[in-house]
Amino acid sequence: MTVETLATHRTQGGTLRYCRHDSASTGTPMKFSVWTPDGEGPFPYLVWLSGLTCTEDNFTTKAGAYAWAARHGVAIVAPDTSPRGEGVADDPAYDLGQGAGFYVDATEEPWAPHFKMYSYVTRDLLEAVDGAFPLDPARRGIFGHSMGGHGALTIALRNPQLFKSVSAFSPIVSPLNCPWGDKALTAYLGADRAKWRAHDACALIADGYGQGFDEILVDQGLADSFLENQLKPELLEEAGAEARLKVTVRRQEGYDHSYFFIASFIGDHIDWHAERL
Repeated sequence: MTVETLATHRTQGGTLRYCRHDSASTGTPMKFSVWTPDGEGPFPYLVWLSGLTCTEDNFTTKAGAYAWAARHGVAIVAPDTSPRGEGVADDPAYDLGQGAGFYVDATEEPWAPHFKMYSYVTRDLLEAVDGAFPLDPARRGIFGHSMGGHGALTIALRNPQLFKSVSAFSPIVSPLNCPWGDKALTAYLGADRAKWRAHDACALIADGYGQGFDEILVDQGLADSFLENQLKPELLEEAGAEARLKVTVRRQEGYDHSYFFIASFIGDHIDWHAERL
């Protein structure tokens, strides 16, 4: 798979590249950033999944992650959140369409031809970065924020052979039980809610997924305006307790849903992942 480097920057003890490649899953070009520490590698690495309206650039420029990653010699890959471009379906709302792929493989029109973000992340993206950069696929973790936290949790739970660790910031833990999930999964997967279970972290844990992980780490800001209506971390705690799966939700007083929150605790997450990679 050919990976085109669009820009290169030296930063925080390593090299940041913005890249583009063609995805068989989405049928479109896709972009991602990849930061690698100094040295020959192969490096353990983390895949970061961003939230609604984000691109490959939000985490890259705002999270302040790379100095922490350099301490551990861990690389970080951050893909875009959806297919984009001419001929790709979209919606005027911020929470559907381009920038809102929800990390599922759409089965409904007009989304089905290109919105295959589950397959993209679990197959095309990993093949691209593993082939083009000195990364160690046996030491790979995943984390994300909001919609991307939902993606990280569900993708890791379903693919423990791909990811050794998983954490999230302010994740949508149960699309079956929130307005964002109702809207997006109805549009992408149809009205049969039984089909949604494969993309609901709480349902997956209830169905027996996740037992290979020693812990799932979540940070949640208590000043997050989406906390009660959309995010509901207590549902993840309840699912974990029922399944005897360790779920640690750290509630952070005064923090909101923004990258100011993520930047405040990103070091903790990288430290946590590094112990497991």
